[in-house]
Amino acid sequence: MKRITIAQKFNKLKTIFKKMDSVLVAYSGGVDSTLLIRVAKDTLKDNVLAITAKSPTYPSNEERNAKDMASRLGVKHKIITTHELSNPEFKCNPVNRCYYCKRELFSALAEIAKKNRLRFVVDGSNYDDRKDFRPGNKAKDELNVRSPLKEAGLTKRDIRTLSKKSGLPTWDKPSLACLASRFPYGKHLTRKELDRVSKAEEFLQGLGFRQVRVRHYGDTVRIEVEGKKISSCVVRRASIVKKMKKLGYTYVTLDLEGYRTGSMNEMIKKEISKEVDIAMYLPKGKKA
Repeated sequence: MKRITIAQKFNKLKTIFKKMDSVLVAYSGGVDSTLLIRVAKDTLKDNVLAITAKSPTYPSNEERNAKDMASRLGVKHKIITTHELSNPEFKCNPVNRCYYCKRELFSALAEIAKKNRLRFVVDGSNYDDRKDFRPGNKAKDELNVRSPLKEAGLTKRDIRTLSKKSGLPTWDKPSLACLASRFPYGKHLTRKELDRVSKAEEFLQGLGFRQVRVRHYGDTVRIEVEGKKISSCVVRRASIVKKMKKLGYTYVTLDLEGYRTGSMNEMIKKEISKEVDIAMYLPKGKKA
């Protein structure tokens, strides 16, 4: 079977946009969605609107970064506020938590797209994302949200390569994820604890750990950094422990396996692979 080159995938992406004619982009400011708005702008000119959602589950510094990057690329940009924590189905943090978040977000984006006469709502999901457990995809399907990067077959590595060639400063930016992903399923989410996790990660990033996750287990914190950075984390043990305890954690642990995408989903994916009914992880009376 003939291998599809990155250039062919990139051309396919541009073709997808040309056929769309006009788009509203769900813009987080991350690697994927930044390349997305860049190509959308180059292809569709002014028929592009980027929307960033402001929320307690979204680090405030990323909101600023998204605003600055959209301005730099000359893309029309708006910030809206979403209210996931007002939804008890999201707040109780079931295994399909992302469905409720994405349902609210994409419903709001669909209304904005309609008002602005934009034909499609798109997001920055890439081809690699199909490997992870992503219940939010159900909301995307229900609301006809498309993922051009995924449709073009572009992987995370492809996107970083293309971003670097395009001169985008986000080409080596660490992967982003909703702060709610730092909590075990079933642990109720609160603004206070989301803020605590955000402050803990900002502190670690300030120490030079660019790709980091702070996993929250009540009075215990599990820190994930890249494998090659674990020794550096141990060297800074005293200052890290001091800061984590100041933030309210009693026990501070370091994950020796290191950072990996979706570590909170590991048990879920094992159960899915064994064809266990995912409904067992949902609140009573709820369906996947």
